[in-house]
Amino acid sequence: MSDPADDDTPDLPPELEQMLRDLGGGGELDPQLVSMMRGMGLDQVDPQMLRMVMGQVQQMFEAPAGDTEVDVTTSTDIARKTVAAAGDVLASDADRRAAAEAVQVAGLWLSAVTDLDAAGLRGTAWSLAEWVEATVPVWAGLVEPVAEGVTDAVSSAMARQLENLPEDAVPAGMAGMLDQAAPMLRRMHGSLFSLQLGQGVGALAGEVLTGDEVSLPLVAPPDVVLMPTAVRAFAEGLEVDEPQTRLYLAVREVARVRLFHAVPWLAPGLLAAVRDYAADIAIDTDAIEEAVRSIDPSDPQAVQEALQGRMFAPEHSPAQQAALARLETLLALVEGWVDVVAEQAVAGHLPSADALGEAVRRRRATGGPAEKAFGALVGLELRPRRLRDAANLFRALEDSGGAAARDAAWRHPDLAPSGADLDDPLGYVERSSSSDTDALDAELDALLRGEGEA
Repeated sequence: MSDPADDDTPDLPPELEQMLRDLGGGGELDPQLVSMMRGMGLDQVDPQMLRMVMGQVQQMFEAPAGDTEVDVTTSTDIARKTVAAAGDVLASDADRRAAAEAVQVAGLWLSAVTDLDAAGLRGTAWSLAEWVEATVPVWAGLVEPVAEGVTDAVSSAMARQLENLPEDAVPAGMAGMLDQAAPMLRRMHGSLFSLQLGQGVGALAGEVLTGDEVSLPLVAPPDVVLMPTAVRAFAEGLEVDEPQTRLYLAVREVARVRLFHAVPWLAPGLLAAVRDYAADIAIDTDAIEEAVRSIDPSDPQAVQEALQGRMFAPEHSPAQQAALARLETLLALVEGWVDVVAEQAVAGHLPSADALGEAVRRRRATGGPAEKAFGALVGLELRPRRLRDAANLFRALEDSGGAAARDAAWRHPDLAPSGADLDDPLGYVERSSSSDTDALDAELDALLRGEGEA
């Protein structure tokens, strides 16, 4: 009896054979393709499992060929599993009461040092899973442009590899299969990003101390969120009592939420800067082509490892560098302002304020949780590198014109300090206090009140 592997007639499970015929346009199966399928062991797969897999594959092929979508539900499920594996627990009633009280006190202290306010804020304590469910949709919107860019780059790399092969080395119908597989590839890459996002947000949830600690508007008001397990661990590591630590972090978080609420252009500006960075991402196509060339299709683990290290290593285009500079400036301004007003708000109230402030600065300097999460997803470092310069600028404004002058820097995006202003804070203060700037401020105020010329 002849060896089946030497037989030119296909000897594959009917489900797999039919799928390959459909992908190849309904013609005869190429013996090389059949041999490859056998080499991958697909002819030995349990028929019931194969039918299940074929059904999923068919759904992928029938998926719309639109944008690569990051599935919020999938990302949320993965993130929830990640935090559950780490030992997530629900916040207790005592934790929620303590958070509510801390946020209330923080609001009173802040009202004494800034007029920027947000009505109806309420403090609460969340579990890791609650933070995940609230923030994944925001993260998904930020990384989706990257998923689209990576999908296009990988698909192009695979097509170029196929074009470079000798004609006699390409199984019949393979080019047509790649064209028909385009929707599946987009769905697969969307699924990969959904998985990566879920893992990243799940890991991040275990590190953040407050809802918006990453300086992005992740939690919708009126909630001001403290993460009790992380706060407790932070306090223990510093050997500072938990109530002081909770109050200090509440002051910082309330300051952020007030700022996002009182400055309507700020939150959209931050998110737009991240999206602009992601939308103009430049993928290292040479590295991806090298990964595609080295892939062993019979080893799924090797496929994932070969692609993953290259997919998340983008090059910076000029437009991307501009978006990154804008983002870093905004992050520095947010945290610099928070540093200044929080320092004043807690002065005379918290004996360990200096130690807590230094711990927060060290935490940021060594790379905060947002930097780790985004570094894994898109190579983006969300670090307020120029925070000290921003804080010095706001202090200089306050020395010149009081808290009103300090907070007036947020009045309009065209008047907000730029990266160049962080290099010359005294020059910015001088320009801000000049008569020309006062006239411009008056015109802007009149325009916002609807008093401008028709």
